[in-house]
Amino acid sequence: MADPYAPNTPVRRALISKFIDLNWGLLFLVLIVGTVGTIMLYSIPEGGSWDPWAARHMTRFIVGIGVLLVVSIIDIRVWMALAYPAYFIALALLVGVEVVGEIGMGAQRWLVIGPARVQPSELMKIALVLALARYYHGLTIDEVSRPVRLIPPILMIALPVALVFRQPDLGTALLLLAGGLGLVFVSGINWWYIIGGLAASVAAVPVGWGYLASYQRNRILTFIDPERDPLGAGYHILQSQIAIGSGGIWGRSGEFTQSRLDFLPEKQTDFIFTMLAEQFGLAGAIGLLCLYIAILVIGVMTALNARAHFGRLVAIGVSLTLFLYVFINSAMVMGIVPVVGVPMPLVSYGGTSMMTILFGFGLIMCVHVHRDLDVPRHSGAFW
Repeated sequence: MADPYAPNTPVRRALISKFIDLNWGLLFLVLIVGTVGTIMLYSIPEGGSWDPWAARHMTRFIVGIGVLLVVSIIDIRVWMALAYPAYFIALALLVGVEVVGEIGMGAQRWLVIGPARVQPSELMKIALVLALARYYHGLTIDEVSRPVRLIPPILMIALPVALVFRQPDLGTALLLLAGGLGLVFVSGINWWYIIGGLAASVAAVPVGWGYLASYQRNRILTFIDPERDPLGAGYHILQSQIAIGSGGIWGRSGEFTQSRLDFLPEKQTDFIFTMLAEQFGLAGAIGLLCLYIAILVIGVMTALNARAHFGRLVAIGVSLTLFLYVFINSAMVMGIVPVVGVPMPLVSYGGTSMMTILFGFGLIMCVHVHRDLDVPRHSGAFW
């Protein structure tokens, strides 16, 4: 039997063609953002050091780029066939966190699987996008707004949101909720459902307040008035605002008082954007945000150019997830929204979040490579 991967065979030619057709502009932007993250993590220790964060971040990033490239050349119908299994595996891992999860920093969010420490809520962000895209791919525009058709996506969103909220991880729960509802919105749902949902959300605020943990309530109250407890609940956001302001337009030229003197909490994860603003000023902060905007534009354009409805929804869903990451993290450190645990994509330290984001970018690249492939609406599998 002939080797299908031998030179000049159809399979090999197809793989080479897909590799050539990759969106190299997107890959270039991703590489720049990941490099910025490595530089920032290197600069945190006094005098700069690869340990304890930069070396691991760079290693994970290189591995993640390999994952991105593999994901991008796999037939998009394979990801369509794997959408529901991926969702249920991620949901099972969230249940596993509830039962045997590892507790850290006051929350039960991680699973230890062999040598790896995994945060299933991060995996669910992409799994939910795949599952919702698969579901709406099989519906016509008239079926999307039928009440009975709204039950499955509501359940698909509500189950992981409830499990993540119990960890407790309010930030990730809200991100899952916003990302899921955003994808339902772009699927073409009737506007009356959207208006009704917003009204119900506003009415549920007093009820939801009673279910928040005391520290979560403090974060919201502190967001409204950081000065109410400047040495307690408001300390972190006030120090973050001081650091951002001290960076000026061009940064502090090596004198990073807020970050080096440990005024900033979690500066390698949640508050790394603050550290970047202190070191490189307004110019550096805007530069990073412009890189994210360029990636978002490519993601949206990829969705608009895709023939398959599944591909369009996947590209939009991943782009929306990236937007929520960037918006919440940057707005949080500036005091525009309450402090929640949401990392800055590819810049903050964290293995699961990095792999999730790079996998998502791989899906966008996959949609780009297979943009001319028309998958029938009721075609549920690759085989």
